[in-house]
Amino acid sequence: MTIVMQRYRFITPHRTGKWYPDLDTAKRFACEIGAGFLDSRTGRFVAYVGTRLEVMKARGARQGSAAELHKAPA
Repeated sequence: MTIVMQRYRFITPHRTGKWYPDLDTAKRFACEIGAGFLDSRTGRFVAYVGTRLEVMKARGARQGSAAELHKAPA
């Protein structure tokens, strides 16, 4: 059985965020790199212009396994 893990990070035109194990955590820390902010009234993440979300799907079953990187609009 292969376990597929996903990691998330936000990219701006000038900075790259850290990889986080879940999207909610990535959104919480996105403000540190100027990628966007969490709206306190709605709880929604608002990305600034030029911000991208990257999703890495890595197979966690074997060491050194291939990872796929997917770029998604924020």
